[in-house]
Amino acid sequence: MSDTQEAISQLLDMNLYENEESVPMIEGGLRSESEHLQVTIGATVPTGFEQTAADEVREKLQSSCRISKDRGKIYFDISVESLAQVHCLRSVDNLFVVVQEFKDYQFKNTKEEVLKDFEELAGKLPWSDPLKVWQINTSFKKKKAKRRKANQSAGKEKDNCGQGDKAEEKSSKTLVSNTSESRILDYYENPAIKEEVSTLVGDVLACCRDETGESLREETEPQVQKFRVTCNRAGEKHCFTSNEAARDFGGSVQEYFKWKADMTNFDVEVLLNIHDNEVIVGIALTEESLHRRNITHFGPTTLRSTLAYGMLRLCEPEPTDVIVDPMCGTGAIPIEGATEWSHCYHIAGDNNPLAVNRAANNILSLLTKSQIKDGKTSWGLPIDAVQWDICNLPLRTASVDIIVTDMPFGKRMGSKKRNWNLYPASLREMGRVCRPGTGRAVLLTQDKKCFTKALSGMGHVWRKVHTVWVNIGGLHAAVYLLKRTSQAFVHPSEQDGGRHPPW
Repeated sequence: MSDTQEAISQLLDMNLYENEESVPMIEGGLRSESEHLQVTIGATVPTGFEQTAADEVREKLQSSCRISKDRGKIYFDISVESLAQVHCLRSVDNLFVVVQEFKDYQFKNTKEEVLKDFEELAGKLPWSDPLKVWQINTSFKKKKAKRRKANQSAGKEKDNCGQGDKAEEKSSKTLVSNTSESRILDYYENPAIKEEVSTLVGDVLACCRDETGESLREETEPQVQKFRVTCNRAGEKHCFTSNEAARDFGGSVQEYFKWKADMTNFDVEVLLNIHDNEVIVGIALTEESLHRRNITHFGPTTLRSTLAYGMLRLCEPEPTDVIVDPMCGTGAIPIEGATEWSHCYHIAGDNNPLAVNRAANNILSLLTKSQIKDGKTSWGLPIDAVQWDICNLPLRTASVDIIVTDMPFGKRMGSKKRNWNLYPASLREMGRVCRPGTGRAVLLTQDKKCFTKALSGMGHVWRKVHTVWVNIGGLHAAVYLLKRTSQAFVHPSEQDGGRHPPW
């Protein structure tokens, strides 16, 4: 048995130790080990917002961050006790732990030689520490799922609380076993918690014991892991395809670990990222993208939560700011804002009643989730949903600090022809409600030609500060950061000496 396999076996033995009296010793050993375990984490982020994600990592994890040459990826070093906090990052889509990075991998001249190298690669990689991190991460996810199931059944248990001593005994056992779990798992759902995590990593590893001896024996039985290899390749000078690289490297991994290959129902996903001459091998820490975290009711053009966070962060919200999304769709932007910037007030509006209904349902779902997590009735969220006309907003002049919205591209929603009238009218109305001098707007659109033309006619109201180029479902789009000029808004009807709306 190799040193790596011995390390994995020891870790599993420690996780599933069946002698209760030895738990304190195990906790101490694992805590000591975790304090010295440093790993590199890779994250995929919305293209164009790599710098925003790197800033969030430095701010929340106090870790240096490197932006990859491969667009949409960042890398940073952490200690393992910060792993749960990594899952609280708002700007990342997927996470993986780096096994090894080859900054200048020397590919051979022929396809056969390159694929032969991939076949021998697995045996040369330092798998031990990344697999330990994967195991800790898996323990977090299992306990999170267990806790969610327990919360969902909490209401039923309350209804049956008067059915005898057996129910009371069972609930007391559940309370004891879930105490440390709830403290740990809050890091996945509440990034504001400031308790120490280093002691909790040991608790997670040492508490992987079930209540009954039967289930414990089932867990201690050796299981063959199922895996798959996913290859992401970018570059024009490769003489092989992504499928060929994944196939041959996957065979190497299977031979080395004696794992079973399974493309759909897998336990471990090994990543092979190739960008020109840069090769990075990693192990996935997320099963599905984190950008779906807030949305339960999807529309035809639902914006990713990670992209919504990046757009909001561009305009640097301050406490008490009024933030408006006048074309909210399913409400991804204001919901993300209410979650991360709860000291601001957020308004979601749209002219489509179906969109407003979806946004309201998503707000309700988030509120319900918050109440279940806290176990008590919440005071609510600083957000409202309204149906309105973007060209005639029911808001007072100069009453809004920030406007953030995803404008219709003219593809799945609206049309290119209608945008030529909609964009100038909406920019004019946004200029009216936004505070002169301090107001700002972050607007996403793929119809760049129409937007540029509309903005050129509003130079007295809006000044372009920055442009971020992004990829939205294969479409080349732009995020524009605008600053409201200090010039007071003059309504066109006022210029003509006519009447104008009272607001």
